[in-house]
Amino acid sequence: MTSLFRGPITGAKFFAIFASFFVVIIAVNIVLAYKAVSTFPGLEVANSYVASQTFDADRAAQLALGWTVGAEVHGSDLVLSITDANGAPVQPAAITAIFGRPTDVIDDQVPDFRFDGQVYRAPVAAGPGNWNLRLEATAENGTVFRQRVIVLVEP
Repeated sequence: MTSLFRGPITGAKFFAIFASFFVVIIAVNIVLAYKAVSTFPGLEVANSYVASQTFDADRAAQLALGWTVGAEVHGSDLVLSITDANGAPVQPAAITAIFGRPTDVIDDQVPDFRFDGQVYRAPVAAGPGNWNLRLEATAENGTVFRQRVIVLVEP
């Protein structure tokens, strides 16, 4: 039985070993680059310059609402609390949200919130770890409230 690794190291054998190291490195880089691009969730806004033109006014209007937001996962329910400056529950005119992982969009869910008089509840499928709730609520006066809430789910 002859083996590639028996005998003296010739020029051709050395070149094959040396080239195989580079082939492995290049292959790993290609796989990592593909994974990085294919799992990128995308941009926050289509045009950052246009979004920046009204940022300060939008922020001031949002802060004037005095809302505080909190979110937790209890069992299979996502519990969202929105309170005003006095600590009273707030029921916005409209509420939409995306609940998902911060690094990719494959686990994104659109919770169907129901207000129970104190908090909003929605069934979600959330495994342990770091989750984000990207919330957009519209106040009765038309002010749009946007906030990203970090939700840590314990195992």
